[in-house]
Amino acid sequence: MSRSFADLLPTPLGDQSLSGLAPLSRVDDLLLLLECWVERGWLRALDRAFVGFLSGLDAEADPLVLLAAALTSHQLGHGHVCLDLHETLKAPDFALSLPPEGDVQNTPMLLPSQLLVALDGDAWCRALAASLLVAQADDFSDAGMSKPLVLSGERLYLRRYWTYERRIDAALRQRLAQQEAAPKDLAQRLDSLFGKAGSNLQIDWQKLACAIATRGAFSIITGGPGTGKTTTVVRLLALLQAPAVQSGTPLRIRLAAPTGKAAARLTESISQQVLSLDVSEEVRQKIPSEVTTVHRLLGSRPGTRHFRHHAGNPLPLDVLVVDEASMIDLEMMANLQDALPSHARMVLLGDKDQLASVEAGAVLGDLCRDAEVGRYSPQTQAWLQSVSGEDLSQSELQTGDQAREPLAQQVVMLRYSRRFGEGSGIGQLSRLVNSQQDSQARALLNARSHDDLFALALKGEQDKALEHLLLDGHGSGGPQGYRYYLSVLAQERPQASAPLENPCWSQWGRKVLEAFDAFQLLCAVRKGAWGVEGLNLRITAALDQAGLINSDQPWYEGRPVLMTRNDYGLGLMNGDIGITLSLPELDYAKTGKQVLRVAFPRNDGSGGVRFVLPSRLNDVETVYAMTVHKSQGSEFAHTALILPEALNPVLTKELIYTGITRAKHWFSLIEPRQGVFEEALQRKVKRLSGLMLGLSKA
Repeated sequence: MSRSFADLLPTPLGDQSLSGLAPLSRVDDLLLLLECWVERGWLRALDRAFVGFLSGLDAEADPLVLLAAALTSHQLGHGHVCLDLHETLKAPDFALSLPPEGDVQNTPMLLPSQLLVALDGDAWCRALAASLLVAQADDFSDAGMSKPLVLSGERLYLRRYWTYERRIDAALRQRLAQQEAAPKDLAQRLDSLFGKAGSNLQIDWQKLACAIATRGAFSIITGGPGTGKTTTVVRLLALLQAPAVQSGTPLRIRLAAPTGKAAARLTESISQQVLSLDVSEEVRQKIPSEVTTVHRLLGSRPGTRHFRHHAGNPLPLDVLVVDEASMIDLEMMANLQDALPSHARMVLLGDKDQLASVEAGAVLGDLCRDAEVGRYSPQTQAWLQSVSGEDLSQSELQTGDQAREPLAQQVVMLRYSRRFGEGSGIGQLSRLVNSQQDSQARALLNARSHDDLFALALKGEQDKALEHLLLDGHGSGGPQGYRYYLSVLAQERPQASAPLENPCWSQWGRKVLEAFDAFQLLCAVRKGAWGVEGLNLRITAALDQAGLINSDQPWYEGRPVLMTRNDYGLGLMNGDIGITLSLPELDYAKTGKQVLRVAFPRNDGSGGVRFVLPSRLNDVETVYAMTVHKSQGSEFAHTALILPEALNPVLTKELIYTGITRAKHWFSLIEPRQGVFEEALQRKVKRLSGLMLGLSKA
């Protein structure tokens, strides 16, 4: 018989005046509540459909089980791999991010905290353990493997995501157990690339990262902006490739990144770095500079979750480097591990303190949990000193916690930023934010002592100071606003008589795209006056009023657009940015007509541009404002971050840190209300998963 919810709810909560629903005593009542949550935008239709599927599998399913399933599916949409039952019950509304951003309706709705107020976590776990729909984590029987939900301690998973975790866990255990043969002359090779130890009072973490990566099949190099991740990996590739070339068997090396823009940035950076390497021309030629997207690397099959490369058809490579690894979600990491040949090395690069992937999982953050403190064993420290000359015994690193030792030995954190040094306001602010020192961060902003930091406190929603900043930046010669790219568009336009195939159009498109990168407004949220949707409309209107664009039609010259989904037919990836330009028709000489096309950068390192007709772009949105999540993998000369006027579940120190570190030269903080910045810094992203729990037993 189905368990009754009536005994779980205080009497007033069953009152129709509060929830509009009768007391939840049957599965039908639960389904009705979930329908209301879907209509209100609290749950996805997918979450409700999943519960309907489960109730079809088990007509006698306990409502507690179905509710847990709905919430587990809901949490996946918020990036959590699983539902932690006990943690959820501590603060249900906060844990589940309900009500969601943008819920402004006044109609009363039953909250998760009201629904679950009298529920005991152990009782919830017992109900799940007794269900025909739920398998225990250690049940590998055919019957157990066929169940759609998995209970591991106090964590509930959808079967697919439990499987992803286990696949990654198994692959990393195997790779961490593999000891690769480092070159016999490793010490000499390291010295030739980095110089001898002792020439710098600071520990050379780049040198140590290269050393560690030579001895294992899996390694991670993490660090903030400007700490030299790209420089390190280029020297690592030289370190690995040189002896292979000398032996006549060059390594097959591939480089990948999650987005097209991140791939293009790394391609450009590596191309420059390789030229400066002190290696033979033969070795230099064998170090690739072309970076592809992870999807292209694996060989996406449109319309499916499957790839051309997998365990049965592994990637033809010996070394794989993945940049911006913080953006790799659990499913993609499982697919990468599956497709990697058993003999190959994998090196992950990324900033562990950035926001995690948009999809479920925080793989890099999980794997780098001990990066700050090191946890290198005495054996590792002795080996590192023998090959690099760097003595870690005098550092403040921790050496205990044997449980996580195998993984910790292969993770290196780069600690010294060359882009944001001690004199950099952006660097100081990002470090204060990362360490959650809100009062010091506020004092730095208020001091106005650094030319690269600005703060704008708005006086109400209609404060025109916002338009002035977004259009003009902070004055001539300083940080730019959106007027700049539109002035480049107008002033650099080629003669209309030039045929479309003339390179001048591509060069013009590239200049406009580069000018657009001079400024970007980032938002924490999508909805509301301070979200992406409202601000894109506001900026469009301001630019139109200033005579800089003519937005009478949906497509107009100067409109910047962001790809919101991969389009393999066009070769455009989610996150790519294009600018709408007016170009001559192919038969312009006869007709004198022009047509709108969208210029996108070619993400192949060529510096070229591709032009696409707007009618072929189905998944795009205007991008004067974008979310901080969408900005990952990008950099802008001047970045402005605007916060909402009320604390929101997405506002965390990771989001603020990521927004700040998208800026190369200038950063502006825009605040509709004082205090939200400080409140956000007190909160950290806590993505729920069991990945480290499994690896800690390696």
